[in-house]
Amino acid sequence: MALTFKAAFLALMLALTRAAPFILLVSVILISHPDGDSALPDRCAGIEFDAITPDDKGQTFFFKGDHVWKGFEGDAQPSSQYFKELNGHVDAAFRMHNPENQGDHDHIYLFLDDKVFSYFEHTLEEGYPKEIQEDFPGVPTHLDAAVECPKGECVTDSVLFFKGPDVHVYDIVTKTVKTKTWPHLPACTSVFRWLEHYYCFHGHNFTRFQPVTGEVTGNYPKDARRYFMRCPDFGHGGERTTLKCSDFKMDAITTDDTGRMYMFKGSNYMRLDTHRDGLHAFPITRSWKELTNGVDAVFSYNDRIYLIKGDQVYIYKAGAHFTLIEGYPKTLKEELNIEGQVDAAFVCPGQRTAHIIQGRKITYINLAATPREITLDAPLPFGDIDAAFCLSDGIKIFQGSNYYHYDSPMLLVMSRIAPIPLKVTSAMVGCED
Repeated sequence: MALTFKAAFLALMLALTRAAPFILLVSVILISHPDGDSALPDRCAGIEFDAITPDDKGQTFFFKGDHVWKGFEGDAQPSSQYFKELNGHVDAAFRMHNPENQGDHDHIYLFLDDKVFSYFEHTLEEGYPKEIQEDFPGVPTHLDAAVECPKGECVTDSVLFFKGPDVHVYDIVTKTVKTKTWPHLPACTSVFRWLEHYYCFHGHNFTRFQPVTGEVTGNYPKDARRYFMRCPDFGHGGERTTLKCSDFKMDAITTDDTGRMYMFKGSNYMRLDTHRDGLHAFPITRSWKELTNGVDAVFSYNDRIYLIKGDQVYIYKAGAHFTLIEGYPKTLKEELNIEGQVDAAFVCPGQRTAHIIQGRKITYINLAATPREITLDAPLPFGDIDAAFCLSDGIKIFQGSNYYHYDSPMLLVMSRIAPIPLKVTSAMVGCED
């Protein structure tokens, strides 16, 4: 029987063993791995990450050994492709949140043994690597994990450093450290902050925890492959959605005071923090547990979000988590001095007037007045409106995957015919063109 190329080559090398044992060794290695490299690690096989962090563009990196995965799907790549000074694994990583100091804000910090590397736009900052104590006095070496914790989620803008059962809370302004012990939390090999929630990764599982107390609530641990990556037979990873712009049709849209956009459809909502962080889908009850049957309209005003369903108005205080204001829901008549089905609503930035759309009519309501005062009722040039929102560049009125743009509410009210409809784009709402 004819020998295969590899078998024949191996036989030849065996014949040369006595004269050249080193040649044999190298040849066997190359036969096992023709490219001279070992097989790539597969995160869908259930591995334990060394570190996880987003970069300054919002792309998440998962580290394992000398490899890294970019994003929630795709194959592993050498970590030196993105962080060329690295030589092997990292112990911990985080993206700095320090808006008061743009020289540090959004930089990625990677930790290895007693050294720290600082990268911005994947370029190593001058003077790095440094001893950890130079940048983070009081923080131990040989860390297990690290994660940023902005003020409002932690008491101050902080970084949580994990080593064994201890958590070292580093205040980035005062450069002081307070150490806590959370023995109830699994030993975290990496920690990831995602959409204001904190996740301790251990093995191929994760446990969500509260960043001030370490408290764990809910049914944990959970398999990371079902949530933070796309793996065959493991459901929809990353809690993300692929929304085609041509299929865009929402029940309600609003933007809050921080610039986050919320889009509601049926029993789910999609949130767009910034275009760098992408579009993420969740059940409405995750953030607004009292709303089990979707919403008809929504608007934001004065650090509060108003959700309208049927003849009920729910008002939530904004923050890291939404809190229903005591005494709500109330009827449309009680809260806004109107009745009937609401199709859409919006408040423009810095204004105190809610614009309520019902059929082919728009009503202006003074939110600074108690009781609420209707200041204008006016006809609209078209109806069948799904949603609307207002930013500094004007108003967008949505009908399915089309929208109409007006520079101001006054121009909308003064219009007698509808302008030419425009197509929803990815630049507007984070959908895919």
